[in-house]
Amino acid sequence: MKNKLTWNELEREVFTPEEIAASRARVQIISAVIEARKEKGLSQQELADLTGVKQPAIARLENGNISPSVDTLNRLLIPLGKKIAVVDE
Repeated sequence: MKNKLTWNELEREVFTPEEIAASRARVQIISAVIEARKEKGLSQQELADLTGVKQPAIARLENGNISPSVDTLNRLLIPLGKKIAVVDE
C-alpha cells in the first residue's frame, strides 16, 4: 500500500517553488482586500460604488477567479486606507 502524501508534499511534487510562492502571494492579496473591505463595513456593491470597480469584478477577484492589475488593486485598496507594499520574505 502506497503512503498518502500530505498537501505540502503533493504541492512540492506538482508545482515549482515559484508557482507555490505566486499562489501564496495571490491568496494573501485576496485575503487583504476582503479583510480591508470588511473592516470598513462595506459590501462589495458599496466598494464598487466607492471605487468605480464593478461589483462582479470585485466578486471574481475575491473568489480568486481573476488576477487583478496593480492599478485595480490600488483603486480598491487606497479608499480602504491600505496600500500595496513589497516586502522581503
